[in-house]
Amino acid sequence: MRVLLTGAAGFIGSRVGAALREAGHDVIGVDVMLAAAHGPDAQPPPDCHVIDVRDASALASLLSGVDVVCHQAAVVGAGVNAADAPSYGSHNDYGTAVLLAEMFAKDCRRLVLASSMVVYGQGRYDCAEHGPIEPLPRSRTDLDDGVFEHRCPICGATVAWRLVAEDAPLRPRSLYAASKTAQEHYALAWAEAAAGSVTALRYHNVYGPHMPRDTPYSGVAAIFRSELESGDVPRVFEDGGQMRDFVHVDDVAAANVAAVESEGTGFDAFNVCSGRPISIMEVATQLCEARGDAAPVVTGQYRNGDVRHIVADPAKASRLLGFHAAVDPRDGLREFAYAPLRT
Repeated sequence: MRVLLTGAAGFIGSRVGAALREAGHDVIGVDVMLAAAHGPDAQPPPDCHVIDVRDASALASLLSGVDVVCHQAAVVGAGVNAADAPSYGSHNDYGTAVLLAEMFAKDCRRLVLASSMVVYGQGRYDCAEHGPIEPLPRSRTDLDDGVFEHRCPICGATVAWRLVAEDAPLRPRSLYAASKTAQEHYALAWAEAAAGSVTALRYHNVYGPHMPRDTPYSGVAAIFRSELESGDVPRVFEDGGQMRDFVHVDDVAAANVAAVESEGTGFDAFNVCSGRPISIMEVATQLCEARGDAAPVVTGQYRNGDVRHIVADPAKASRLLGFHAAVDPRDGLREFAYAPLRT
């Protein structure tokens, strides 16, 4: 198939492009080459067009004959400052709207959308007495006292995390999360209006070789790596018990190939995850042990708005896309301890 790949020069996009080509697809790569993502002096790969997805005429010139668009381009990061809102709204949401309009004009009706676990907000929790609940926001008093788990809004008891499936309500808690949720909503509306097909891939914590370091695009694994390479030790917030799902970038690329080759109709969303939950403390410990460095430091510090636990259910992607992550994060993180990073 002929695939238009946005964000093709990025950490994830470059691996998706390689995997698509290895699977025999004809890939047209585009990337705007934002300095925040690639560095001020980065050059695009030779097979990548420098195009902003908000530029309708430039997109139109490349969409002729395209069978499916694989949309990875986005501004990422927590978006904790209200001043970030226009950037997210412009690049992520307006850019997606322009792309969808041009796809319709060129009779391209299939989209694979890079979404994110952040659309789920706080994740899923159960109370031993009251069952599934929407937990109360963690109070500053609890956090200052080192009580990091959520409480039941009915009885006040500590609640337990559970796997988040794709039918969970979307409750974004950051500007970035709001922009990813909006992308999904635009794509859903487009699929219904244009009789199109959208596969939204909700990435969990992606890591792997050539991950950016020391930028808004750096994940916690890259931050820990940078601390180790500077002679420091990883500094773990809260008590380190925050649970996540870390998925290797090559598995993310494989999920995109599966989505491109699927025959879905309408809009559907899938978790892209390893299916092997791991704590933030264990992530830091794996990196330290692999490098033979001192153990991480648990600081007890916290950031307002941080999510305590969010762990994905991989069953739907396995059942409908045939996607199974190949890399156990405990193995992948030890390899990542010495993997090259982007500067």
